[in-house]
Amino acid sequence: MWTPFGISTAHAQDAGAGGAAGIVMQLLPLILIFVVFYFLLIRPQQKKMKEHREMLTQLKRNDRVVTAGGIVGTITKVKEGSDEIEAEIAPNVRVMLVRGTITSVIRPQAANDEKPA
Repeated sequence: MWTPFGISTAHAQDAGAGGAAGIVMQLLPLILIFVVFYFLLIRPQQKKMKEHREMLTQLKRNDRVVTAGGIVGTITKVKEGSDEIEAEIAPNVRVMLVRGTITSVIRPQAANDEKPA
């Protein structure tokens, strides 16, 4: 049947009958995309951030660290409850670092860990 707005009655009846199922089917791809993003991007990033926070809380004297600016230094003093750490970046050159700017701790390799040439 023809209507002045160009919508047939059969098409209008179809939209009304399966309205809830149609909305779910339209939202399903968006929900699946969000789930994939969560498991591939969000969750691993949260895990990495948690490990970094734990690493920052476990800093101690004589740890060799790398800052976000690429400076390598040895921690000389850790103030508990403070965000500042004192590090020696050259002989007799000590600087104050903000704990959050430390990106990694350099662990010394044991002699038996080295690969033979």
